[in-house]
Amino acid sequence: MPTAILTGQPVPGSSIESELRSLGFDVHLAAGAADTETLLARVPGEERVAVVDARFVGHPHALRLGLTDPRFPLAAIPGAVTAQPAARQALTRAMARENSAGDGTALAVDTLADRITVALDADGADVHRPELGRLVAAVPADPQARNEARQAVAAVDDEAVRLKSAVKARDGFVTTFLISPYSRYIARWCARRGLTPNQVTTASLITALIAAGCAATGTRAGFVAAGVLLIASFVLDCTDGQLARYSLQYSTLGAWLDATFDRAKEYAYYAGLALGAARGGDDVWALALGAMVLQTCRHVVDFSFNEANHDATALGKLSLASPTAALSDKLDSVGWTVWVRRMIVLPIGERWAMIAVLTALTTPRITFYALLIGCAFSATYTTAGRVLRSLTRKATRTDRAAKALADLADSGPLAEAAARGLRGTARRLPAVTAPAVALLGGAAVVATAALTDFGGPWPLVAAIVYLLTSALAVARPLKGALDWLVPPFFRAAEYLTVLLLAAKADVNGALPAAFGLVSAVAYHHYDTVYRIRGDAGAPPQWLVRTIGGHEGRTLLICALAVLLTATQFKLALTVLAVAVALVVLVESIRFWVAAHKVGAPAVHDEGEPA
Repeated sequence: MPTAILTGQPVPGSSIESELRSLGFDVHLAAGAADTETLLARVPGEERVAVVDARFVGHPHALRLGLTDPRFPLAAIPGAVTAQPAARQALTRAMARENSAGDGTALAVDTLADRITVALDADGADVHRPELGRLVAAVPADPQARNEARQAVAAVDDEAVRLKSAVKARDGFVTTFLISPYSRYIARWCARRGLTPNQVTTASLITALIAAGCAATGTRAGFVAAGVLLIASFVLDCTDGQLARYSLQYSTLGAWLDATFDRAKEYAYYAGLALGAARGGDDVWALALGAMVLQTCRHVVDFSFNEANHDATALGKLSLASPTAALSDKLDSVGWTVWVRRMIVLPIGERWAMIAVLTALTTPRITFYALLIGCAFSATYTTAGRVLRSLTRKATRTDRAAKALADLADSGPLAEAAARGLRGTARRLPAVTAPAVALLGGAAVVATAALTDFGGPWPLVAAIVYLLTSALAVARPLKGALDWLVPPFFRAAEYLTVLLLAAKADVNGALPAAFGLVSAVAYHHYDTVYRIRGDAGAPPQWLVRTIGGHEGRTLLICALAVLLTATQFKLALTVLAVAVALVVLVESIRFWVAAHKVGAPAVHDEGEPA
């Protein structure tokens, strides 16, 4: 149980002690700095501890934001400071210095908690100060100020602020206006019944899987039920994040579940639609796989661009400004354009609403056509904008950004070995070389797979060329203006090669097997992203080498297409899909569960619109 130490002169009628207990704190009273230091030393090192002034006046949610958020080792609001186990040593040092400076006494006006916070700042500690907005948090110095503070507390509805803050500030049109107005109340209902965000996330996954099962029936009633259940799943998907923000239940495991389940739900639904269409005599597996490839590549563009610019260093006073960014800011000043631009990128709310409605009213083929057209347009729009920003914005990318892009590239042992021999050559080539050769090599293997007959040698030859171009692309650090395009080019080349060779095999079951293989590999790529975002580093090298890297898998698939018959190729794809899925899932689950158990920093991925 966390411990709160109340300091300063108690105020008759104050509710601070009961409010702290309602937040789960074990409350102890301290007469001054020396007594506070003694009580602090008695608190077990594995527990959260807070120092709070007994005269504190404010909203309960201000205390909750300041003292219970698990994402921050140190946090403070006026009159209160808290430390999690990882930051206890910093708090103890600040407390000891304050006790020594104050000669063990508490001043009448200045609060001990605030002086500790100042000492932590002086030590260079990263103290989080939550944005309170209209919420009140103060330590009044006299009765008049205390009365004014209480009136300010009464004037603001604490629960209304808490409900509003449960909703993301930036979201799509459908989510903002059609889901969040009521999903926030579902989140509160869940919080009051002790449900956790992870339980709601799991319920959303189960609902989506049932929706996929309904779509797989191939009946009109099944399609209608699937559309309704997909919307219900999305409502729960919004609810889990809102519940996390409402109750501050953030966790490493929860962020991973929320992110990975979103992808699992959508892609399982694609498979359900394809199965349902097959029952009606329409084979749309190629469209389903194409939709998954396009959507995954869109996400990789998002991830790579964000990582490349996460900590970019500006060059010059105007270096961060660009014509593209200036135009974007100007458009954001016009209210309606904000929503149009958010809808153009086809975020998850708009996308799932479109899929649900089209599933219920039309056919899977029409649904996939609309999805492919919409995603292709939004991908072109967002990627073009980011390319323009990258070319017009002058910035130096850090070693961390280059390392993140290299991890996202997912190069295997073959590309790594070849890259070592090409480093000298790569250093002498222009900065645009990396994305250019990645694009050309990928285009070569994809075009060859598309334009030659199944079983011919040319895809294998192109895969060897792809191996060499991939090695050249990563032979030097990815710090160029457009180097963030390298991972998306690699993803598109690998996934499309699998799709095209499976389609060329022209044997029943080859495309579903390819769908399974791409799903397994895509999971590995998403898992890499979430590890990097959680500052946990990329997956271990043994895992990347075991599953071959993108160039190794591409080369293997092309070799199998040359050496095997169409039926044997289908079987090989199935075996590869199962093997890759088992390896990456077991390692991923092991890693995230272990990280959760050892108390890795709690995170909450607000997610990208797409």
